[in-house]
Amino acid sequence: MRTVAGRTDRIVVIGAGLSGLAAALHLAGRGREVTVVERAPVPGGRAGRHDAHGHRMDTGPTVLTMPGIVGDTLAAVGESLADRLPLVRLDPAYRARFADGTTLDVHTDAEAMTEAVHTFAGPAEAAGYRRLRRWLTRLHDVEYAAFIAANVDSPLGLLTPRLARLAALGGFGRWDRAVGRFLRDERLRRIFTFQALYAGLAPRRALALYAVIAYMDTVGGVYFPLGGMRALPDALAGAAADAGIAFRYATAAASLERRGRRVTAVRTDRGERLACDAIVLSCDLPEAYRLLGGTPRRPWRLRFAPSAVVVHLAAPGAWAGTGHHTLLFGQAWEAAFDDLVRDGRLMRDPSLLLTRPTATDPSLAPPGRQLVSLLTPVPNLNDGPFDWDRTGPAYVRELIDVVAGRLGFAPSTVDTLHVLTPADWRRQGLAAGTPFSLAHTFPQTGPFRPENLPRAVDNAVLAGCGTVPGVGVPAALLSGRLAADRITGVPADRTRRTVIGPDHQRVPDPASDPR
Repeated sequence: MRTVAGRTDRIVVIGAGLSGLAAALHLAGRGREVTVVERAPVPGGRAGRHDAHGHRMDTGPTVLTMPGIVGDTLAAVGESLADRLPLVRLDPAYRARFADGTTLDVHTDAEAMTEAVHTFAGPAEAAGYRRLRRWLTRLHDVEYAAFIAANVDSPLGLLTPRLARLAALGGFGRWDRAVGRFLRDERLRRIFTFQALYAGLAPRRALALYAVIAYMDTVGGVYFPLGGMRALPDALAGAAADAGIAFRYATAAASLERRGRRVTAVRTDRGERLACDAIVLSCDLPEAYRLLGGTPRRPWRLRFAPSAVVVHLAAPGAWAGTGHHTLLFGQAWEAAFDDLVRDGRLMRDPSLLLTRPTATDPSLAPPGRQLVSLLTPVPNLNDGPFDWDRTGPAYVRELIDVVAGRLGFAPSTVDTLHVLTPADWRRQGLAAGTPFSLAHTFPQTGPFRPENLPRAVDNAVLAGCGTVPGVGVPAALLSGRLAADRITGVPADRTRRTVIGPDHQRVPDPASDPR
């Protein structure tokens, strides 16, 4: 594995998002002096926040999976997940509501889910679910150590026995066909393929290896931090500060000072000069390339994932029929992906995610009130150049009407607290107006994704969802650890380390498995 050459005692991390915080913690735990520069006044990056009228809203990710990776990140500086971040395991992980009026609670416990599927679709589908669960678990076990949680310098580095095992499992087929081998009920197939949206692709075009995302939530479990998702970056930043990491909040990196092929200092917009031996750039990919002085040449144009409109609502009552996370599926499915990914237009029959965090933590809203967020995928600004500042309010009203019709409430009973559209994501500095960064097409997968060790600079490393391993909270945290590995090398004790598993139990670190 290639690493940064020369002295690496002092590190500047640009960006206090999840990947930047993870990189800082791993580096500090390995004896480096670390300073983090963050343009916002608080940590989190894409895991943002907005408060209004007594409601505490998460404006970034709302689904937390694989908490063992969070535990491993905190353990880098001797901290524990239980002490820093109280978590609630959600059961069900999701409630799925279909256009035909049927509902299904998605449990991560094998027996509970088998019984639910048996009641919902019959014994044959229940047996198929059990086989699918075993396949997802094998897929995760093969992929994690070699292809997700490890740096790979070139495609040749993938030529291991694990690659043959992944191919034998059907990992290079199509996601929808792989799930269809186990489940015939079209509604059930949606539950195990909708995660393709996180990869920026339709299930029929996504590689089956990305079904590992379905393992993370439907097998590994979905969690929620008390206090909201903002509690995750707050916990990481608090542990980092206690470990001696210095933070410069409300401070942007303006430029890099270089001597030859090495960065020697970061210049900030406050006039500071932060000397360094190496840097980690965890900002959005185009901004990282701007600071480095140019975008590397690639044989294919970078393709960004779809974006999203997120609407935060204040609502009365108990909202019967919804869980913490509710998947609201429209009648159309294939057509919805054609609209979104192929044709660059709004889904005519949208499927969306409704999140009601007050179902788990009522303190996030005033007494007797509910906080509800609606997330619907929309084209990014490259694929669908809508004038969101002009058309956004009408689309939000239409979206609320759609949800009201499916759940049976009067639109007049909810108040809109906050809206984010692709135009808002762009104003936050996110390329193509999408919080989901690069799509996981084949030319942007694994070693073909923009690499985290740019070849034009000797001591700069990238972290974040625009580089390896990809998009999502677990991937962002792993990206920070992979960046730290590029600077220090893989710690010698990795084979003896443990991490906190999904149920908060100490288990061997999967990344230490050499197979």
